[in-house]
Amino acid sequence: MKKKNLYVALLCSTLLSYNTYAQNRTYEGPNKMNTWSITGYGGITKFFGDLTQYNGFKRGDREELTGAWGLSVNKQLTPLLGIQLTGYNGRLQGAKDNHQSSLTGDTYSATFNSPSFVQLTLDGTLNVNRLLFGYNKLRRWKVDAHLGGGIIYYHTDVEYTNVTKATVGQFSTNTDASSKTAGKWERNGSTYTREWVVPVGFAVHYELSPRFDIGFDYTHNFVNTEKLDATVGGLSDYDSQQGIWTFAKGDSRNDAYGILSLALTYKLGKNAVRAKDGKYDAAAGRYHLRWANPQQLIPVPYNPTMNDADSIAKANMPKPVDPRLYTDSDGDGVADLFDKEANTPAGSIVSGGGVALDIDKIIRDAIKNNLPKDECEALFSNIEFDTDKAIIRNASKETLSKVVELLNMRTNCRIVLVGHTDARASDSYNVSLSRRRVDAAKRFLVRAGLTDPSRIIAEYYGEYRPIAENTTVEGLQSNRRVEIKILPNNTIRSTYPAGFRR
Repeated sequence: MKKKNLYVALLCSTLLSYNTYAQNRTYEGPNKMNTWSITGYGGITKFFGDLTQYNGFKRGDREELTGAWGLSVNKQLTPLLGIQLTGYNGRLQGAKDNHQSSLTGDTYSATFNSPSFVQLTLDGTLNVNRLLFGYNKLRRWKVDAHLGGGIIYYHTDVEYTNVTKATVGQFSTNTDASSKTAGKWERNGSTYTREWVVPVGFAVHYELSPRFDIGFDYTHNFVNTEKLDATVGGLSDYDSQQGIWTFAKGDSRNDAYGILSLALTYKLGKNAVRAKDGKYDAAAGRYHLRWANPQQLIPVPYNPTMNDADSIAKANMPKPVDPRLYTDSDGDGVADLFDKEANTPAGSIVSGGGVALDIDKIIRDAIKNNLPKDECEALFSNIEFDTDKAIIRNASKETLSKVVELLNMRTNCRIVLVGHTDARASDSYNVSLSRRRVDAAKRFLVRAGLTDPSRIIAEYYGEYRPIAENTTVEGLQSNRRVEIKILPNNTIRSTYPAGFRR
């Protein structure tokens, strides 16, 4: 195998090896995105230098159509910026009539041919249409400008006719002398010239599918030499070969050539998808960073309107509390929700179910049996107060005396005193007043002979726990109260969810 074919094969192997590597390489952002692709090129070439009939893109009569093919591995760094490693193999050719040598004055008609050049460059790319027009316009199009640097290996064959002397001849740079231009690359016993090259290009691509793009690419390659066509302006004379093998610099600019290619891109990565009508769904798969903006994959934060907020609040609003839980129509200390006897007489001592009890009978039974019952019965009652007073009424004193007698017999019971007020003063004052009322009831119990005062628990709530409306005389009177609850000692806390306790 010729060495040239070996190098081309190695280049192709290098490019294709990125396929496996790129499958698992993704954009490191909030959403995984594919970033690698491979592009194949095929197109025509045009030489710009001393041995070309016209300075522009027009071909002369003796100039042939030449071409090149290439591959590139592309890595998209951001939606705007990327890099690509590009390799080309192709042919260059040019011809010029009436080329005059300033050394001898002879006129030549010369043709050069570079039958197989190899070029490898690393380019940076800029997504121009995204930069200028944003992400919502020309969504299926990608316009790239690219600039880079690399190396080119070439050799040149020249055929010429000396019009002045009517002689013909030819020569090739496949000799050791060519190493004077820029080093050498030995291939099959011949010498290739190596030079730096700067590619500048412009590419237009269209997104066909989640995997394939198609487009055109034009790259203008500036070569760091005048000797791509083995000619240094008028300083070269083909018969004598003066000025060809030296470092002489002519008046003309360095040589260049252009490549106009049809480009087909295959986008690597897993679960490839593309946007539909500019809409993205991160759960659908992985978009390619070459075409998508990662910010468009982030859902817009939901900012509810006032109507939305109201609907959400209503949907999450807890069920209304049964108002019977906070009302005590007969004032016996048992909420209507649990009261089994709704109309007990005022001042009655009732059970936990709101049923009126004969406290005298309970005490007589306790004395008769001579022993406390194994478990204390839950008893409830209220004592009422005058407006802004903490003085116990005489009728309530009788009830409290019976309570003391019962507690002394039932040592397994305790008493909870809960103070309340109506709503005709400030909150802080009412809390203080309810506390004074509880303290008054506690002092009476101790003075009446309660043997163990530690069994008294006092709580006070001010106006926060009314049992009636504060808009009537009767309702105000019902709310000025101290609730008496006789409970078993194993009931640690009262049934009220909040308040002051000591």
